[in-house]
Amino acid sequence: MSTQFESLRPDTLYREVFDVDPPAASAVGREVWPRRPGAFIRLAPGEASPEGSAPLRELAVGQFGLVPPWVKSASDAKLRSTKLVNARSETVTTSNNFRNAWLGGQRCIVPMMSFQEEDWRSGKAVPTRIARVDGKPMGVAGLWERWADADGAVIVSFCVLTVNANSHALMHRYQPPGSEKRMPAVLNEGSYGAWLTAHLEKAREFMRAYPAQSLTANPVERKKAP
Repeated sequence: MSTQFESLRPDTLYREVFDVDPPAASAVGREVWPRRPGAFIRLAPGEASPEGSAPLRELAVGQFGLVPPWVKSASDAKLRSTKLVNARSETVTTSNNFRNAWLGGQRCIVPMMSFQEEDWRSGKAVPTRIARVDGKPMGVAGLWERWADADGAVIVSFCVLTVNANSHALMHRYQPPGSEKRMPAVLNEGSYGAWLTAHLEKAREFMRAYPAQSLTANPVERKKAP
């Protein structure tokens, strides 16, 4: 499953597509991978939206790789978080790692231009960029968490939710042979607000594979040494 994605560029897309202000220029890099800072969008806590309008959203910056609240130390958090960048949607209610965030309604949208997968069909891993055919940003369903220790150290973190892609016309090609194929739960553009505000029993309805005809895949070009 993908452990790397590309942040939005240009920054104006945050406002145009997700109705939030962009992160500070130095807060989020172009490429995001485990334990690196990335942007995610959540409901603005404690903010009352005008009557009849959509709930207010805010952009937050956190570590890619969830840190569960039961983790004992910051060093333990670093070790665990690299393996907690993806949450299986089928087991999110029973997983000790993700259950607290799911049941607490700590859902978010992870904005990205693309995510990477490895194509093993040639017998070796070929990094491949998966993006929308129309070039627009993707909003991926995710969870966020806030961890703190007794000394006041705080880690805000997030992960992406994934769905089975064994029968997906595009995504079944990727990831190691013999493994279950997974893909991020890419949300439809019109469902961003509904995903953030849905009751728990309705939230699972958003866990669907994105249509293959709406995605494109291209090998990542490696820069040649000068």
